[in-house]
Amino acid sequence: MSITVSIVDDDAGLRDSIVQFLKTARGFRCLGVYASAAEALAGIPADKPDVVLMDINMADVDGIECTRQLKRLVPEAQILMLTVYEDTDKIFKALAAGASGYLLKRVDPAQLLDAIREVQSGGSPMSGPIARKVVQFFQPGVPTRNHADVLSAREREVLQCLAQGFAYKQISDKLGVSMDTTRTHIRRIYEKLHVHSRTEAVVRFLGGESRKRGETHPPV
Repeated sequence: MSITVSIVDDDAGLRDSIVQFLKTARGFRCLGVYASAAEALAGIPADKPDVVLMDINMADVDGIECTRQLKRLVPEAQILMLTVYEDTDKIFKALAAGASGYLLKRVDPAQLLDAIREVQSGGSPMSGPIARKVVQFFQPGVPTRNHADVLSAREREVLQCLAQGFAYKQISDKLGVSMDTTRTHIRRIYEKLHVHSRTEAVVRFLGGESRKRGETHPPV
């Protein structure tokens, strides 16, 4: 079956380019194209796409707020940010709002298709520079009490894998443990961080790490 996609972007040229590319790609179908958040919030709940490609900078409501509202209206849709912004603040806000991936618009078409497939299958694709920013938050810093201090060393490894978009099987393979063990680690991470999803866990953890370095981002 085809992966269904809706596009939210106020750049008409980019929208048309993505639509034409999806038409020629096997296994994809574009359901709707929206130039504003208002149009998207009105149309996407009826489309019920598998994946939404979401711009951030739009004239009415920005793509981050549109993401937050769409996740309430169509929680099963996977939202993949497609934007020119690569600053830490917007990355955190998008993840906290419910985005499952974050790509820069300079991504090439083949990588975009791979990212759509990945986010649909439960992954969290990110452009290289974005993934680097995320990983940097796990580098050693000044010891300070934060949310992640309650996690064991192995739980921190698992959470780092989650932040990099690994599926459960990939985490199990990387760490050399069973799927049941991976699920147990993730359940304990959720319990210790008082969260209910991968995105909440990653943002909560990264929030503590960023405060250790004096950086700021929206509270979760």
